[in-house]
Amino acid sequence: MQRLLIFCYILLNTLLVSCGEKARENQHLSETEAGVPATENPESNPKKTILFFGTSLTAGLGVDIEEAYPALIQHKIDSLQLPYTVVNAGLSGETTASGKSRLHWVLNQPVDVFVLELGANDGLRGVPLQETRNNLQTIIDEVKAKNENVTILIAGMELPPNMGAEYTREFRSIFPELAEKNNLKLIPFLLEGVGGVTELNQPDGIHPTAEGQKVIAKNVWEVLEPVLGISGER
Repeated sequence: MQRLLIFCYILLNTLLVSCGEKARENQHLSETEAGVPATENPESNPKKTILFFGTSLTAGLGVDIEEAYPALIQHKIDSLQLPYTVVNAGLSGETTASGKSRLHWVLNQPVDVFVLELGANDGLRGVPLQETRNNLQTIIDEVKAKNENVTILIAGMELPPNMGAEYTREFRSIFPELAEKNNLKLIPFLLEGVGGVTELNQPDGIHPTAEGQKVIAKNVWEVLEPVLGISGER
């Protein structure tokens, strides 16, 4: 009996070690899929964190992860030798409700700049506008509660006209109104210059191509640039 217990203990220990090694190997993949940033020792990493929290537009559905706009922002930051690390916490199919539910996971590390790109999937599904507004406000409140010095950017979104004129108009107003109410930086329309442009979108007409992602990166950079304390660099 004693030998059996010893064997079980050794087997369990071996499994734990091997699982730990496998987890470390897959850490980047699992965190990308779940939208959970890797935590690092702040003393060994003096860089500040810019976290992009959004939908498939942020995740880069249909393009390589290095072609998604958060990665392009990182390349721009690196070229300017700025002390910031970008975390892509985009998740395909994300709504404001599901984003609110997983928010605590992405706030497991300090976040200095939080880019909020949610709401498009709500609009396409016809979610009641007040629900979308309330969920976004809750996310904003929780991010601020985690770090009162955080800078939040909110990405404005628009819907196709087939959703109805009144719904479309009220949906568009959510983002600037939340930005004004909460003193956020507003990206007027994330897909400016991309939405409705056939050659910049994949066959589904919704998700940008690699070239479309470059345009989105420019739209974001125009608002993000002064937040990082620089100007005049494009």
